[in-house]
Amino acid sequence: MIRNVVMVKLPDDHDRAWAADLRERFAALNCPGTLSYTIGPDMGLREGNWSFTIVADFADEASYRAYDADEEHNRLRAELAREAQQVARMQFEL
Repeated sequence: MIRNVVMVKLPDDHDRAWAADLRERFAALNCPGTLSYTIGPDMGLREGNWSFTIVADFADEASYRAYDADEEHNRLRAELAREAQQVARMQFEL
């Protein structure tokens, strides 16, 4: 199983309605081989945290690579890239 973790830092003055909508559109992705998909905004419990995180589990590397190449996923990723200050991501095997 492959776990994909993505952390996003948006500007402090970002449009919160847009960010919530974007998170909903990411959560609605339905790529084959996706075992779980969790996305949520930071709770603000510590100063300096990032804006939101995605944690997604995939059956195998092929499923992750299909998600990574998915057309809708890449449209959402491009929209996010226009607004994000930073995006950190990694994949690891469970």
